[in-house]
Amino acid sequence: MSEKIDIKSVEEIEIMKEGGTKLAKIRRSLEKTVKPGVSAEDLDKLAEDLINKSGCKPSFKMVPNYFWSTCVNVNDGVVHGVPKRDVVFKDGDLVSIDVGVYYRGFHTDTSISIIAGDDRKKLSHFLDVGKSALKEGMSKSIVGNRIGDISWAIESTLKEAKLNPIRALVGHGVGRKLHEAPFIPCFVSGSNDEKLEIQEGWTLAIEVMYTLGDPDLVLDEDNWTIRTKDGRISGLFEETVAVTQNGPIILTN
Repeated sequence: MSEKIDIKSVEEIEIMKEGGTKLAKIRRSLEKTVKPGVSAEDLDKLAEDLINKSGCKPSFKMVPNYFWSTCVNVNDGVVHGVPKRDVVFKDGDLVSIDVGVYYRGFHTDTSISIIAGDDRKKLSHFLDVGKSALKEGMSKSIVGNRIGDISWAIESTLKEAKLNPIRALVGHGVGRKLHEAPFIPCFVSGSNDEKLEIQEGWTLAIEVMYTLGDPDLVLDEDNWTIRTKDGRISGLFEETVAVTQNGPIILTN
């Protein structure tokens, strides 16, 4: 890792916590809105309205050539899904929402996957494993551990349930920039980043990206939406976490 990892002060982490709390409230509102007949565009417009009313700015609109406040993926969509008008949720769809805010100079980032409609039992195990993998990964975000400990915790949780981590995408540091060092794979890759010793003051967007099938990916014609190549469903869970001497603090809850 050639890029220096930004160390946040206690005061800066408190600012990120303020922004993350606002973001978590927005995420919960978006989650409640996911129903059959609602479009991804509807969700995005609501997100932008809520973000602006909260005194924040949409982080994703600060990414060059991305013009939306959210990324919305359905079923085989993994990440970066453009929230289009013609993407209308159907009963039983697996919907993943990725959203970030910029508040007082700092970004926070979060994602969730849910089922549209009442029949949530169908994929409840699939989603529960993703939540557990994220929880296990976050629990390893402690001073003196290594990035690879986070990756191992996520991958082992997924593999135990016979699910596959996405290997072409990674979590990341977050703060003054939406995407900072270090990279945080949700699998053990042997990369140099995995050898990095976790330090107090790091702020990490830990992501669990996984699929029921093969982890190979394809890019849609919109040049943003990334899907599983075999069309199998994919899940996405993410929280922004601060590393402190007293253990990890989830900033987006």
